[in-house]
Amino acid sequence: MQTNFNTRYHVMEISSVEAFMNVKGGCSKGCKDVYFLRITGVGRTMPEEIRQMDQILTERMNRGQGFYSRLNGLPRLAAMEDAEFYGGCYESWLSSGKQDAPIKAAMENQQLRRILGGICAEILSLLEQGKQGVSSSIGKNFMVKVLFWLDQTVPLALRNWKPENTMKVVCRDISKQQEYLFFYLLTRLGFDVLLLQARQDISPELDRLGLSRKCTAADPGQYEVPEYEPVSDGEIRTEHTVPEKPQAGGVRVAVNTRVPERDRRTREMLSARENRADSGRMGRELTYEELAQLASSVVQIMIHDSRGEAIGGGSGIMIGREGYILTNNHVACRGRFYSVRIEDDDQVYQTDEMIKYNSVLDLAVLRIERNLQPLPIYKGQKKLVRGQRVVAIGSPLGLFNSVSDGIISGFRAIEGVDMIQFTAPISNGSSGGAVLNMYGEVIGISTAGFDAGQNINLAVGYEYIRNFVQGFVS
Repeated sequence: MQTNFNTRYHVMEISSVEAFMNVKGGCSKGCKDVYFLRITGVGRTMPEEIRQMDQILTERMNRGQGFYSRLNGLPRLAAMEDAEFYGGCYESWLSSGKQDAPIKAAMENQQLRRILGGICAEILSLLEQGKQGVSSSIGKNFMVKVLFWLDQTVPLALRNWKPENTMKVVCRDISKQQEYLFFYLLTRLGFDVLLLQARQDISPELDRLGLSRKCTAADPGQYEVPEYEPVSDGEIRTEHTVPEKPQAGGVRVAVNTRVPERDRRTREMLSARENRADSGRMGRELTYEELAQLASSVVQIMIHDSRGEAIGGGSGIMIGREGYILTNNHVACRGRFYSVRIEDDDQVYQTDEMIKYNSVLDLAVLRIERNLQPLPIYKGQKKLVRGQRVVAIGSPLGLFNSVSDGIISGFRAIEGVDMIQFTAPISNGSSGGAVLNMYGEVIGISTAGFDAGQNINLAVGYEYIRNFVQGFVS
């Protein structure tokens, strides 16, 4: 097994967004040509250049031509279980002589684990060089965050990692030492990295390390880096009211993930509502009045930015008793934290816990500190058909837990994802809401609609949902 992998920096001179977008480093005999570019200040024409880069690189990624991710920052390591897991990864790395870094995304790739193990030792050494009095606890905290960041920001690229792969990551306003060294680590793994320093640059001490190439486009603060906007085919709109914001912790990730195999395994434990749906399926369909009562298991989500201001809203579906809520990724990725409202509960539950996300399937799982009554997810006993009646529950335009009815009008493949087309009316704010069959089971999650048509709406289907939420359903 080959474990030697090296990087060679800046074989070509690049100094612009366009050049970064188009440059492709070669790879020969285990040595990859990479680029680590910092552009300070945002010039007048750069926002449009960045949008064009987003569109072109995301389209390439969706065609299987490389990996692209644009971030607004790095996620915060807040969950105790994450700290414990990556603390264990750190201890395992130490016990291997700093030669094997076992993260989730590289668990099956021994070559990458060995390469990553050596690079982690290198960046820990750089941390110690740039900072006096780095204790063992500071070093551990840094490495735990690095391993966590890898799994959170570039998991797909790591799962499919090969030395010759084209992988590009863009982030804005990185100035802290630990974050800067993390992006250098990505380049050592073969990623091209562009830092858009719109407001401030790294310190002179970090600059003296000579890890990245600096280019000045304008004075800091003249223009802002535009938010990342997913590529659209011109017809489909995603159901959100404002441009996308980063996910909890500041991350907006565009990933090209292969649609998972449909998982046919079921879980033994069913909620009281699922039992009721099972009995209804054996005997009769539920009435609209009975279906409307299930709205208490659909939540309203308000999205907040880093200043705490509300910047939009969406809906979510209770899927696990221990506080797990399914929503759309395009809803969750916009916020630094979320406020969750539940019907017949005066308390507002705030959280910044995004447990899992997938931007291709447009699914995400949030968690709040409350016991929930989850909705059952359809198990596929019978194939869904056109003309089948459905009920949609969500919060369109902020109207909490509105219920509408319609039919399944078709089945569409949108960017490789099979989706349900239905006629039950939805509007902005409905994203993440439940689409139910007449037995009260979730057959889809309201996701998108067509601007040019009336009541032409789309939902990600239950097959993808079941696979995505396994482990959270109770």
